[in-house]
Amino acid sequence: MRTPLIAGNWKMNKTVAEARDLVFNMAIQLREIRGVEKVLCPPFPSLVAVSALLAGTDIGLGAQTMHWETKGAFTGEVSPGMVKEFCNYIILGHSERRAYFGETDETVNKRLRAAQANDLTPILCVGETLAQYESNQTGEVVARQVKLGLADTDSAQASRLVIAYEPVWAIGTGRASTRENAEAVVRDMIRPALTELFGADAAQAIRVLYGGSVTAANAAEYFASPQIDGALVGGASLKADEFVAITQAAAR
Repeated sequence: MRTPLIAGNWKMNKTVAEARDLVFNMAIQLREIRGVEKVLCPPFPSLVAVSALLAGTDIGLGAQTMHWETKGAFTGEVSPGMVKEFCNYIILGHSERRAYFGETDETVNKRLRAAQANDLTPILCVGETLAQYESNQTGEVVARQVKLGLADTDSAQASRLVIAYEPVWAIGTGRASTRENAEAVVRDMIRPALTELFGADAAQAIRVLYGGSVTAANAAEYFASPQIDGALVGGASLKADEFVAITQAAAR
């Protein structure tokens, strides 16, 4: 059985003071929810403050990206060691990083291997654009992102990998994918790619999340699928009641 995982990607939202308030308003309720792995991913400036608030809880902490080098002249970047000091998860390859900051399958792969080397659990994001979806390229795009993103990675750590399927056309648009469509992508495209890389048993052990306009109103529908092991939540993770309700839906 794969343990459900609910991760909140706060993106570029919340000051440190606002981050403290948000965690304060949701942490007690989140701690009461059993059988679900919970992860908060605030912006870099809030990691220290949120880490202190989560100490002693079962709520994990993640960063939203990182560089693959250990140190150096990379102005504005953050190294794996800097992330590891506070976090146990790292989001990699989010479509916004690919679209706005030039990340590619190859550089995502470098980051992912660095994450494994630093004992961080990667949440690898994959997904197709609207144009790719409408031209029936979903399978090709998603399989490529999985295979290249995970190329030459440590197969012994495969069970710790997390994949997040986020159709780009559904992120922040309110236009969520149907459960049937998301289920088919995971079953027919993502798991076969994982099987090709790691073998059937390992592929079945890897958790695959859905992301893209997940809300408290539609979360339970996705979690009813045996192929979907939780969610990478964007906008709804900035609202305490919404994020708690999504996590409760995963527990049920």
